[in-house]
Amino acid sequence: MFAALTAIFAKAGIENINSDFATLIRTVVILLVLGPIIAATGQFQPLSEISRKTYLFLVLSGLATGASWLCYFRALKLGNAAQVAPIDKLSVVLVAVFGVIFLGERLSTANWLGVALIAAGAVLVATRA
Repeated sequence: MFAALTAIFAKAGIENINSDFATLIRTVVILLVLGPIIAATGQFQPLSEISRKTYLFLVLSGLATGASWLCYFRALKLGNAAQVAPIDKLSVVLVAVFGVIFLGERLSTANWLGVALIAAGAVLVATRA
């Protein structure tokens, strides 16, 4: 539900604003919400206890997230939410493929069928009639 509302609220919110600036505002809101949650639940960790490898991959993940959000908001600015969101969900297909290639994960035939159906469904929903 929250992922769906993200697309709907974003589409409505970027009508009269630059999509990159909208992404910045969204990011600030996320920081303002997560900071107090982490503080209230005692989940802060000493930064010195985090390995360089962990930092590297979290920075890379952050860069990928930023690029993803910029592309997503730009696509929402240009297109219909009902067509942009399914294309965004093709990331599920790429995660499966990348998981196999880079992480050595294994998927069964049924898993691959599900991945193929997700890809086909996303393309069908995103296609303009």
